[in-house]
Amino acid sequence: MLSQPRNGDAADLQEAAEEEEVLKLEEEIEKMAQKVLEYRTTLPDQLTSNLSSLLAFQRPVLPTHLIDEVAEPETRTPPGPDSEAGVSQGPARENMGLSATDGPEEAEKIRLLKQKISSNACALPVILNRMKEYMARIDKLESSSGIIHPAFKRKRNS
Repeated sequence: MLSQPRNGDAADLQEAAEEEEVLKLEEEIEKMAQKVLEYRTTLPDQLTSNLSSLLAFQRPVLPTHLIDEVAEPETRTPPGPDSEAGVSQGPARENMGLSATDGPEEAEKIRLLKQKISSNACALPVILNRMKEYMARIDKLESSSGIIHPAFKRKRNS
């Protein structure tokens, strides 16, 4: 009869240890749930900010000489006739005569043009990836043994 209480004490100790372990695991689960909730609230904002900064970094720098000319036409000096910039900027020299009174319409057109150019530049990586995928698909179709209508075959010059 002495052995039964000892087995009961051992079972109670084992149950107590299991309960402590269960409590620790429940605490860990609660901490993990809090972390998951925190990540769910902060991660989308971080991803959007990272994506926007990445896209802004990849966006090419647009020349701002048109805005400078509209804002400060009298302070800008045209490049010398023998300089390389003077040779390559023929149309830009004609724009040097813009005054601030030429206006809001031209400034709006310039702003819209810059906006379109930047949006097109941002879309270039996506378009290039699509082109690569389509080229791979076309090459895959060419290598297949299926019958392709002659109208869709490329003429190869050798």
